[in-house]
Amino acid sequence: MNSEYAAWCLAGLLLCVALLVLRRPAARLLRLALRSSVGLAALVLFSQIGQFIGVSLGINLVNALVLGLLGLPGFGLLLMLQWVLR
Repeated sequence: MNSEYAAWCLAGLLLCVALLVLRRPAARLLRLALRSSVGLAALVLFSQIGQFIGVSLGINLVNALVLGLLGLPGFGLLLMLQWVLR
């Protein structure tokens, strides 16, 4: 029973150290995930509105990541890329 307690304590300590070391990269990944989810929501809304104006973008992870990284300029980039490739 004592060795089991020591193993759990060691695992908890290693987890705390890993969280301290990886705090900044984890925060950046979380921020990218949040921004990409907002970009995905924007793509869904645009697909509903884009049907009326005749423009469409695919709703996928790559487009959501582009919107998450670049924001509004990324949206323009995706629209121009879609226009050029047609």
